[in-house]
Amino acid sequence: MENTVLIIDFGSQYTQLIAKQVRALKIYCEIHPFQSIPKDLSKYKAAILSGSPFVVGEANAPQFDDALFRKKMPVLAIGYSADYILNSKSRGNPPTEKPETEQARLSQITTSEELFSEVVSSGEKICLTNTRTVSQLPDGYTPIAEIAPHTSAAYRIEGEDTYGLFFHPEVSETSSGKQILKNFLVRIAGLQQTWTASAFVKDTIGELRKKIGDEKVVLGLSGGVDSTVTAVLLNQAIGNHLHCIFVNHGLLRKNEFSEVLAQYKNMGLNVKGVDASDKFLDELAGVSDPETKRKIIGRLFIEVFEQEAKQLEYVRYLGQGTIYPDVIESVSYDGTVSVKSHHNVGGLPDRMNLKVVEPLRSLFKNEVRNVGSELGINPDVLGRHPFPGPGLAIRNIGEITRESLHVLKEADAVFIQTLRAWNLYNKVWQAGAILLPISSVGKKDDKRTYEKVVALRAVQSTNGMTAEWVDLPDGFLREVSNKIIHQVDGVNRVVYDISAKPPATIEWE
Repeated sequence: MENTVLIIDFGSQYTQLIAKQVRALKIYCEIHPFQSIPKDLSKYKAAILSGSPFVVGEANAPQFDDALFRKKMPVLAIGYSADYILNSKSRGNPPTEKPETEQARLSQITTSEELFSEVVSSGEKICLTNTRTVSQLPDGYTPIAEIAPHTSAAYRIEGEDTYGLFFHPEVSETSSGKQILKNFLVRIAGLQQTWTASAFVKDTIGELRKKIGDEKVVLGLSGGVDSTVTAVLLNQAIGNHLHCIFVNHGLLRKNEFSEVLAQYKNMGLNVKGVDASDKFLDELAGVSDPETKRKIIGRLFIEVFEQEAKQLEYVRYLGQGTIYPDVIESVSYDGTVSVKSHHNVGGLPDRMNLKVVEPLRSLFKNEVRNVGSELGINPDVLGRHPFPGPGLAIRNIGEITRESLHVLKEADAVFIQTLRAWNLYNKVWQAGAILLPISSVGKKDDKRTYEKVVALRAVQSTNGMTAEWVDLPDGFLREVSNKIIHQVDGVNRVVYDISAKPPATIEWE
């Protein structure tokens, strides 16, 4: 793809955020770890080099050849990479001291530099990187911003469109960061802001038609945003040549199988619903170990899906709802591969001799939703909370029985319905009830009870890597607790999880 920005990852926790900010400017970009820089750089019109948890000179700090980019395309180096380029003539420096604070203000900028066009000359808030502050630049390096007299915050290499920043332009704590990125990409690199959902849909449908032709595609639907948008996109490209399979493993939310199946058919998709809940629940009987649960569910899903897919004749492709974080998280910044299975269909392409088609593999989650909106998908569907592949199996702590699963589904339904009634559902990234493997003493209808405890979990996040618990209103918590206790037989106590990720995870298993 032309008009593309290359982002090199040196392990910074902000690399994906850099990419999201570039995409927000309607410019396409790709992330590659520094160990796997593409051999052919001809399609890239600019390069952004990320920071790193290391500092220059530390043992095992990343190393790269900056000559691959400099003078061949505009380069914006951030933090570690900016310091690395600065020291390119004298490798092996001792570890440098990190700044005492992450926050600072620009005291002076070179207003003639296009990088700082429309940026106020002083007082701009910035978030410093973990590299040293530089008091004196070598020959050929021009300071273009300072945080104090003779303390550089940014430089430009003379005779090149190569810039180094010792602060993060991609984070909200840097007040003019988006403008700085826009200046680099649009003013300096001359990139066009044409990366839109509309353009993606048009181009992708054309590419799918050309790639697939008259062949058939089988796709496993989950009811989630990624698989739904994948299905609608493929449907618009190849119509009834797409065959969707929606497997009920018995661990979906209350009434979810019938409701989602009806929703899909109303969207004009060619869907077959397969109720295999008894098969899954029978094999899960007596199992309490979380990892064993996951393995059983994954194995059975593949078996059921494969059995159904083989009933279709002349299928050549397996559709998957893989998105960009799945792709870039499967290879770490140092180039090592971390195994990551997607959408409960790992191993199927080889077993069934199918080619894989992943139309969303270049998109972040927010972009998937934008594409879904462009395709006309109902906002309620696009706004649906993430839901784990193993479903309620990992929210039914310990052994799963049909009775415990019924209690969990009822409690979860009350929680989600009450969130909607209070207009809180869309203000929460993910929510659900967890059935704990303990009982507590209580009193109902003047009788002593010894019943189950339900924990409620509601978090706010952008990508699931970190999450904060949501401070739900006291009145809401009081109401939902009373409803669960009085409407769900077998529950006499409700607690609310106020743990952040990290150190806790979003799910309990």
